[in-house]
Amino acid sequence: REKEERERGWGGAGVCRCVMTSSTTATMSMSASLMQGLPVQKRSGKGQYRSFAFLPTYLRRIVKYRQMDFEYSFWLMLQLLVSPKTAYRQTTYHKQTKNRWSRDDPAFVVICSLFMAVSASAYCISFGASVGTSIYNILAAVAVDFILLGVGTSTLCWWLANNYLLAGKGSHTHTVEQRVEWLYAFDVHCNSYFPVFLMLYVVQYLLSPLLLARTFISSLLAIALYGFALSYYHYMNFLGYSALPFLQETDMFLYPIGVIALLALLAFLFQFNPAIFTLSIYFG
Repeated sequence: REKEERERGWGGAGVCRCVMTSSTTATMSMSASLMQGLPVQKRSGKGQYRSFAFLPTYLRRIVKYRQMDFEYSFWLMLQLLVSPKTAYRQTTYHKQTKNRWSRDDPAFVVICSLFMAVSASAYCISFGASVGTSIYNILAAVAVDFILLGVGTSTLCWWLANNYLLAGKGSHTHTVEQRVEWLYAFDVHCNSYFPVFLMLYVVQYLLSPLLLARTFISSLLAIALYGFALSYYHYMNFLGYSALPFLQETDMFLYPIGVIALLALLAFLFQFNPAIFTLSIYFG
């Protein structure tokens, strides 16, 4: 009887092993079939993302457009026009959530570049520019006026802030020293440039028949438009750097407004029309 019970026990164990083996095989086959049925878009996306691994994350997101938050960028553009201080208050939330002051999303830059390309195309059509001249002006508006000049301005403000505007270390000996990120300086430029774009590209385009007339009123209106737009750019620049709690004496970014006021006065005395001067550079 003991032998029979042992044989029965070994037989039951064999049956259990067979059942477990078959269930494991079935589970693996089901997993394989499910994996075969899944879309391969994510895997190919990772491969595409790795192909641009030499680029910083900020630039790689331009390639992966689905990772850009366009809705937030449009909301930020609206706030820059309605309530700029509310827009810059978001930098504090960004620092608390992602431990960085700058945006890690290039959607704002992409939208501004598209807006400038469209507006430059409208100018080229209105002034009857040739195809070659149109392509040159569109590239110049985006690459030079917006990006290259922005890189230069951002670098200068970034250098000034980190070398002359950092708060003293004596009063906060146990705190970690913070410095202005270059990408944050570029974000400030983009935020400041958007209202300038609306005034010097959109409003100027709508008022171009009046601004380009060689009259005293046209010169006065053009001086007022350019003076206000450039002054507002530096005011927005001031708001961007004053939002950082570790900077002091950020009023320095308002000093160029005085220079702009002096140049506007000289332009008024000599009846200089900045709209005619600017558009003549692009269209002769």
